[in-house]
Amino acid sequence: MDSNHLGPAQGGESGVDAGDWRSQLQPDSRHQIVDRIMETLKRILPVSGPEGLSELRKIAVRFEEKIYTASTSEPEYRRKIHVKMLTLEPNSETTTALPSMPVPMASNQP
Repeated sequence: MDSNHLGPAQGGESGVDAGDWRSQLQPDSRHQIVDRIMETLKRILPVSGPEGLSELRKIAVRFEEKIYTASTSEPEYRRKIHVKMLTLEPNSETTTALPSMPVPMASNQP
């Protein structure tokens, strides 16, 4: 679940540049971000029982990993997550963002 995320980095050489910021990001920071994503998802998606929470955790981890892999810097990584979480919040001005919710849930990864 954690440190093996650099494998799918795209572009070979650009992976070296991007790896620099990733190596400086503490794993605990990523866990905290996944927890925040979980809290947002719990507010907008009904879950029941441990299975539901487990599924939400998987969604949050995949979403965070996708942004982590695609980002070129820590500020970009944090900004992308922040913006997406704002669009998902039910009390945000864009409540129409809920239909787009399946995007992070969709497993576009092979």
